[in-house]
Amino acid sequence: MLRSLLARAIPRSSSAAAAATTRGFTDPRSFPLLFREGSRLSTSQGGIGNGGGGGGNGGDGEEDDPFSFADLQKLPPDVARDVEAVVGAAEGFHADAARARGLLERCGATASEPVVVAVLARLRNSCAAAHAAFRWASAQPGYAPGRHACHSMLAILAKHRRFDDARALLDQMRRSSLASPAAVMLLIRRYCAARDVAGAVAAFRALPSLGFRPGVAEFHGLLTALCRYKNVQDAEHLLLSSEKEFPFETKSFNVVLNGWCNMVRSVREAKRFWNAMEIKGIKRDVVSYGSMISCFSKAGSLDTVMKLFNRMKEAGVIPDRKIYNAVVYALAKGRCVNEAKALVRSMEEKGVAPDTATFNSLIRPLCKARQVQEARKMLDDMLGRGLSPSVRTFHALLDVARSPIEVFDLLDKMKELQCDPEMDTFIMLIRKFCRWRQHDSVEKLWSAMPANGLSPDRSAYIVLIHGLFLNGRLEESAKYYEEMKAKGFPPEKKTEEMIQAWLSGRELAKASASVGSRGGSVSLRSNPRK
Repeated sequence: MLRSLLARAIPRSSSAAAAATTRGFTDPRSFPLLFREGSRLSTSQGGIGNGGGGGGNGGDGEEDDPFSFADLQKLPPDVARDVEAVVGAAEGFHADAARARGLLERCGATASEPVVVAVLARLRNSCAAAHAAFRWASAQPGYAPGRHACHSMLAILAKHRRFDDARALLDQMRRSSLASPAAVMLLIRRYCAARDVAGAVAAFRALPSLGFRPGVAEFHGLLTALCRYKNVQDAEHLLLSSEKEFPFETKSFNVVLNGWCNMVRSVREAKRFWNAMEIKGIKRDVVSYGSMISCFSKAGSLDTVMKLFNRMKEAGVIPDRKIYNAVVYALAKGRCVNEAKALVRSMEEKGVAPDTATFNSLIRPLCKARQVQEARKMLDDMLGRGLSPSVRTFHALLDVARSPIEVFDLLDKMKELQCDPEMDTFIMLIRKFCRWRQHDSVEKLWSAMPANGLSPDRSAYIVLIHGLFLNGRLEESAKYYEEMKAKGFPPEKKTEEMIQAWLSGRELAKASASVGSRGGSVSLRSNPRK
């Protein structure tokens, strides 16, 4: 059955191409380079995270945190100095607010838009410190926060669920003519992340009060935000109940379909909604098929993936790159690597050039199957074509690295290709090095975060604290626990119980030692024999 489906889906190549199956793909030198020397490599290209394409995030396209992540090395020296001064003064705000306010007033920095934006990027994981720095800057003569600074502060407040302060800032932005639909959509996404559907819908309905008319783009943004954070049932209800205001169309239904397929990943609900689209007469396009193929690809149902792929071609729907990537991922995941390579050649023959996501769709399953050498060949082939590996490419390879040398070789390769590590990269490697008991490497990684424009977040602290504790580095673990609390990050219950139990035990041991040293040895016999 599967063989016949594969035969229909993947046409036979020429004998020369077929002979190349065991060698890899067509000679990469025959393809033009897509990236020239000096180009910045993307760190967020898809592929692995969404099952090799097909679906994506429903077309949202905007990040929740609108920071430019200014590189301090590229800032003018005077701006960089001011940034360091403000960050140093504000960092202790949670532990001692009065002292931090005094330090900010005496820091000697000059408030400006580049300084404030860079400061907020540095302090984005510490809401109290960021808000203190923003309020300090707003009070400085000759400076009023611009749109970029306001958006950054709004993102921080909303991310940390300080919604009252976020709404107050948005109202201030309205009075200063700095409000925008993008700012409201940012707030909506954070409401959805907090599973506050009522707050998200209320923010959407408040657009007219800010001087903006909610259109189809904003409605799609609301649906996408709801689905992105798994409020898909609410998104479906909102879609079906808003027909008069926003008439049914394929794109709206695709957003909800993608939610069931790629966010909730429910095959049953995806099938139900797919059938509902047909009943309501909603035309299913390449995006609709992409979501379904991606869903079944992740579910490991290769037969269904190939059936859908063949059916869409029979319906006259031409596969795009995302569709091909999803099918390539399904084939590679199903151990049909040669067939996956053959499909890549087929898409090239049809004029659809493979991209980073295509190779990620091969590399990740190969790494999962521990075929690391084959995965590395795919990386070499990818580079030979001038394609840019993404952070996800390296995450797949780092995940199966077996030694510190292998890890640092890959990190050096990332640096060479200007592919910046993300917070998830550091968290994954800290966990790995703790498991290997490589404590010097853990410290090295932790110290490298600021140089990469990153500030440790709550998840990073928790992973580090647990890793050190389980390795017997109890004093260090307790130190980072106190540092985490000083930055305003609430500890997990398990973390708190673990550290507090150890601290209590330590104090008890000290007390026992003190009693023993004062009273000498203590006999357990109440009436010792004479």
